[in-house]
Amino acid sequence: MLDRWDFQGYLRELQGLGLYRRIIDREGPQGRIIKVRGVEVVNFSSNDYLGLCNNRTLIDRAISTIKTHGVGAGASRLLSGGTELHRELEAIISEFKGTEKTILFNSGYAANTGAIAALCDKDTVIFSDELNHASIIDGCRLSRGEVIVYRHADTGHLRELVKDNLDKKRIIITDSVFSMDGDIAPIRDIVKLAEEFDCLLYLDEAHSTGVLGEGRGVLHHYNINPEPFIIQMGTLSKSLGSVGAFVTGKAEIVDFLINRTRSLIYSTALPAHDIAVSIEAIRMIQRDRERIKKLWQNREHLVSGLNELGIDTGASETPIIPVIVPDNEGAIKLSDFLFEKGFYAPPVRVPTVKIPRVRLTVTAVHEDEDIRGLISALKGARDCGLL
Repeated sequence: MLDRWDFQGYLRELQGLGLYRRIIDREGPQGRIIKVRGVEVVNFSSNDYLGLCNNRTLIDRAISTIKTHGVGAGASRLLSGGTELHRELEAIISEFKGTEKTILFNSGYAANTGAIAALCDKDTVIFSDELNHASIIDGCRLSRGEVIVYRHADTGHLRELVKDNLDKKRIIITDSVFSMDGDIAPIRDIVKLAEEFDCLLYLDEAHSTGVLGEGRGVLHHYNINPEPFIIQMGTLSKSLGSVGAFVTGKAEIVDFLINRTRSLIYSTALPAHDIAVSIEAIRMIQRDRERIKKLWQNREHLVSGLNELGIDTGASETPIIPVIVPDNEGAIKLSDFLFEKGFYAPPVRVPTVKIPRVRLTVTAVHEDEDIRGLISALKGARDCGLL
């Protein structure tokens, strides 16, 4: 039976192209220093921007909640899986984001694929940035709407496309911060365009929440009100050190999603201890902005060092900093070189991105010596022809 399925042929082809993926697991907790392949290395690959994944306060909150609520949810949210903590977190997120209502999801992927598919139908035109995350692309595919891709961050091109499609429902979808390039979408112009042409605007805030706008995201970063036509998705698994995601916006839109979104209706709810951790993480951000301040100080330290070396970091404006290389093989060699020097930063290759790179992410818990050491290692890579 398996002879009819050429699994081995496909895998051999990937290996020949240098695109074969292997899972490399940590041997211990997430953090500034991780153990990989039996070696301790400085971690520059994590989205744990504020260093909360292994925070003692959050660990204690998780343990105490397990004692009161157990370890599993046991059912979907619409059955018996939710708790009073789920409602509390949704209210906190709404206050944090300045919106009317919030609904939780199990992951950013589940939020995007579910919410976009629920919002859009065959009578909808979707305008999607060409560098949007795979979860957005998949949500668009599932929606049955007409998908029109606009050139990355090109609001002039977007305007032309919207003006040519005024006879259907319209929604613009974009990442706020693009996960592979670290640049920020031209949000001011996109919001104005959406309002002018009566479009819904769906913002993926996965890499903005906890990073931009005192942690509240890209709208707060640019002093833009969360207008009724704006829908925000964000994750709890990056800056907040927990797991899960949310969609927040006007109450009637969120209620619509609760009644229509398959990835919500047919998924077991997040366990209460993960919810409690997210509650505590948001409160920590609200109480103390020093972590976010330190994050941006570390980002500037690393970028200034890379600029002095003449290293191409693309359009990065955030703690996501790509080191651009010519080809997939070069990305692998640079990553291996850094690992030998004590730094963990896996390669990102075509076709995941158009141009290969080693994607660096700096966090609030990186120390000056970590950043200086990485800069020194990259100088060594440049001097031996890897950059």
